[in-house]
Amino acid sequence: MAQSTGRIRIGTRGSPLALRQAEIVRDLLGKAHGVELASFEIVPLKTAGDRVLDRPLADAGGKGLFTKEIDEALLTNRIDLGVHSAKDVPTFLPEGVLLAAYPEREDPRDVLVARGAISLAELPKGAVVGTSSVRRQALVLRARPDVSIRLLRGNVGTRLDKLARGEFDATVLAAAGMRRLGYLDQQTHTVLDPLTFPPSVGQGAIGIAVRANDEAAAQLVAAINDATTNIALLAERAFLAALDGSCRAPIGGHAQIMGDRIYFSGIVIAPDGTNAVETTREGYVSDAEALGADAGQELRARAPAGVLDA
Repeated sequence: MAQSTGRIRIGTRGSPLALRQAEIVRDLLGKAHGVELASFEIVPLKTAGDRVLDRPLADAGGKGLFTKEIDEALLTNRIDLGVHSAKDVPTFLPEGVLLAAYPEREDPRDVLVARGAISLAELPKGAVVGTSSVRRQALVLRARPDVSIRLLRGNVGTRLDKLARGEFDATVLAAAGMRRLGYLDQQTHTVLDPLTFPPSVGQGAIGIAVRANDEAAAQLVAAINDATTNIALLAERAFLAALDGSCRAPIGGHAQIMGDRIYFSGIVIAPDGTNAVETTREGYVSDAEALGADAGQELRARAPAGVLDA
């Protein structure tokens, strides 16, 4: 690592959640290495995903919109570490960038936040559900084809404010983000079962990127890598890679580790929720990556026509 300030520069998006995740990484590194927090500098960067708010991410270019500028800052030595929501990291990384560590994962599940309802089934007919995720859209419509989906972008606080003002009847958010920002205990919500409402690949996990040739940075973050999270993400990202998936296609995948066993479930679903293919895998954690790839290859062959070509 080479920095003129003598501090380790942590690059991140400037949203409240992204900054909180960067703080989590900073605090973990400080504790793991016994160094003062002043040894780190959090560097907010504006990404394309932060600038484009008037249309779904799928229409604006898909995965990579929240990571490209951070990767570029890494490769030009303007930062030493990049902190990402793992679900936003593209299937294939730019040359010279390495995902070197995942701290312990937060809750990977989605939650329903609704006015006057505690479940998807209780939403009134024709309810307006706000989301920018094609996966969440498809899963909501599979359960409730009678509701209306409208675009809802912005940070977590903005989305909750719009819900409170009555602009939407409900929204679906990541439990991890709400917990990290302190909203989960303040906001009435319902946790959605990952077997019927599969989360996005990597949801709840933080990925730390380094330059591939920066051994010092890789060793620094290795101290806060969580082995269980790393194994789960190996399976999930291998699943996504086999599908060549992006946020343009409604894909969900979740791996759970129990002892030396891994249990994986994955889904590819049409955007209108009318057609879906699902699969599960079980095996030893040592086979996590192969297991995820095999599940992805199966669903690629069985996927609804045109869904993966979106």
